Amino acid sequence: MTRPIDRPKARKTKAVSARQTTSYEARPTKLERSAAIKKRETKIERNRKAAAKKAETAKNKKRIYKRKLALLLPGHNEELIIATTIKSAVTAGQDKRDIYVVDDNSNDNTRKIAIELLGESNVLSVERSGKAGAVLKAIKHFNLEERYTWLHVADADSIFSPDYFKVYRSKLDPKKYAVAVGFVQSMRGNWISTYRALTYTYSQHVTRRVQSKLGMVSVFPGPITCFRTDILSKLDFAAESLTEDFDITLQVHRKKLGNILFIPGAVNYTQDPQSLTDFCKQNLRWQRGFFQGVKKYKVGLRAHKIDLSLGFQMGQTLLFLLQVFILIPLVLIMTHRWMIIPVAIAADIIVNSFIALTSSIVIRRWNLIGVLPYFYFLRWLEIAVYIMAFFEIMVLGKFKTEIRGWGTEGRRYKLTADALQDVVVS
Repeated sequence: MTRPIDRPKARKTKAVSARQTTSYEARPTKLERSAAIKKRETKIERNRKAAAKKAETAKNKKRIYKRKLALLLPGHNEELIIATTIKSAVTAGQDKRDIYVVDDNSNDNTRKIAIELLGESNVLSVERSGKAGAVLKAIKHFNLEERYTWLHVADADSIFSPDYFKVYRSKLDPKKYAVAVGFVQSMRGNWISTYRALTYTYSQHVTRRVQSKLGMVSVFPGPITCFRTDILSKLDFAAESLTEDFDITLQVHRKKLGNILFIPGAVNYTQDPQSLTDFCKQNLRWQRGFFQGVKKYKVGLRAHKIDLSLGFQMGQTLLFLLQVFILIPLVLIMTHRWMIIPVAIAADIIVNSFIALTSSIVIRRWNLIGVLPYFYFLRWLEIAVYIMAFFEIMVLGKFKTEIRGWGTEGRRYKLTADALQDVVVS
């Protein structure tokens, strides 16, 4: 009987855990680690760019949905005319939801009338702040910078021509211009309104057209000025000045915020003083504010377009005074030709008669010719006010404190059919 062969027993091995197995795997090399880090960084950068692109898209989308033009009407005690102003804006093509009123602590029915026409959401009442301060508060309260591309600020006594906003919108181009101004005209009224209509027509159709060709305007009148909203944060509406409009004008030019567009087809009618006393008060405020701006921004000392334009205007006045008070008397003394006086007067009358006639034809108001009998009286009155304001501001250094008045107290009057015959108000 054969003996079975002894076979070697199989060696029992213990199972190795996954943790133990991986501990024996080869660690990544330095090059592999570098590649992995780079891959992670690339992914992070890709995510960052995607987030930035998404944010930019959202921003652009928000910009696209901005409404084009808001109208802001600041006012103080304007119950006699605020309703007519709002209605004329709607007739002229402005949507009611884009019209806003800021009531600067009126003690009449200004707020009540505005709410009846626009709704409470579009009317803001503030403590006495002055025109510029009220405008600034309204811009923030209604969030106009974010919601609109353009902001038109107009006086509460403005009456817009029937196609005012249609013409305005067709000309506005935010890529070319930072500010736009329309054409301000005097409402039909008494002899002072007629004089103002003549001076407005000539100065804007001649002087302002030339300035616009040069890409500048010497003053942004209160009733007709429109700002691109992205420049509002760069303007100091709280600047201490008797004429906020002129101060803002000089800020735009000094900060080089962009070109200015003149739109002569957009005509706005405004109330003018109806008494000689109010006429003098308004002119004195304008001229004091003018010289405040000249002094504050050192107008005439820089080679800017605005300095050249205002310098030319001041030079014209100075030259006129030199001719009247120095040159002509000197010639008379030296030559003894006294006929120079009637000849010079006759020549001046002929020139002004031609200006009055052409202005009457342009705006179709024939009563402008009737200004001539009292034209020289009002012109010399304005010159006297100009000289007085010069010495007060430039020599004596007066009026440095902030003034929050409106300069309209007692100057508003109820409109008649005759005053409104140039406009359509529904």
